[in-house]
Amino acid sequence: MSPPTPCRRRALSVLTAALAALLCGLAPPAAADDGPPDWTARPAGGTDRDARPYVYLEGTPGTVLQDRLTVTNSGRAPLTVRLRGDGRAGGWIRFAEGTVTVPARTRADVPLALTVPHDAVPGDTSGEAVATGGGEEIRVPVRVRTVGPTLAALGVEDVEVSGGTIRYALVNRGNAMLRPRLAVRAEGVFGTLLDRPERPLPLELAPGRRVERTEPWPDAPALDAVTVRLRVTASGGARDEAEASATYLPVVPVVGGGLLVLGGLAALASGVYRRRRTGRAGPQPAPDARPAVQPEPPEQAGPPEKAQLPVATEPLLKAGAKT
Repeated sequence: MSPPTPCRRRALSVLTAALAALLCGLAPPAAADDGPPDWTARPAGGTDRDARPYVYLEGTPGTVLQDRLTVTNSGRAPLTVRLRGDGRAGGWIRFAEGTVTVPARTRADVPLALTVPHDAVPGDTSGEAVATGGGEEIRVPVRVRTVGPTLAALGVEDVEVSGGTIRYALVNRGNAMLRPRLAVRAEGVFGTLLDRPERPLPLELAPGRRVERTEPWPDAPALDAVTVRLRVTASGGARDEAEASATYLPVVPVVGGGLLVLGGLAALASGVYRRRRTGRAGPQPAPDARPAVQPEPPEQAGPPEKAQLPVATEPLLKAGAKT
């Protein structure tokens, strides 16, 4: 067999290179070593299964309370995390280190100190501990109870009734966390229109917080004068009531029809008023329609004598009488 010519060798080289490129394209890509960071942040203590859902601290005003936040890095590369507090109670937190670098597959417990202000009112306060790293953010709830006498005070205000909606506002005027309950009742001209028993609302009202809410009333009347009364309660003896009035009138599409309705109502009211006036007045005697008859002068036996008639006092003579 004769050796391959230079042209054949070049063609064989090109074919081999093309086959190698095709095999490389069909091979699965290699797994990347640097993936997104895998990490968590939670209150220290316990395991992943029985971990605390939030940081809970309790103390008197002016007390410094301590706890720890656990940051676990499950990735293959070191992770740098920034720590800060957020919310009312979060503003009371100071971390031992504001920035922490956690090696790969390592857990770090970061101490934190929470100082209860000297002017803090007794009751519950909430906030968050925020950890940011690797393009992600994890928020850990923080709850603080300031020890002292608590006051549960709840108010309902700004009640308005418009169509099929009842608007109102809830205000926590005390220093304890409240979970309000609401009861609604509406009275019309002919009786009760709405009676909803007390039920818990899906919210937690922090001290000093004000929330505006609405209550649907899809079957509101078309014609009535109603008074809507709201009653709110909460644990600790908190209770308040408020009411609002509204008038429902049917919508008349034609102007003439509306005027006719108003005219009929006015005529009806006027007729009722006249009947009431007649019923209150006493009976009056009927006037005598007969004409008054003047008495005739007596007849004289002899010829009439001329007499001087007094002025404006003598009755009139009969028509045709001779003087």
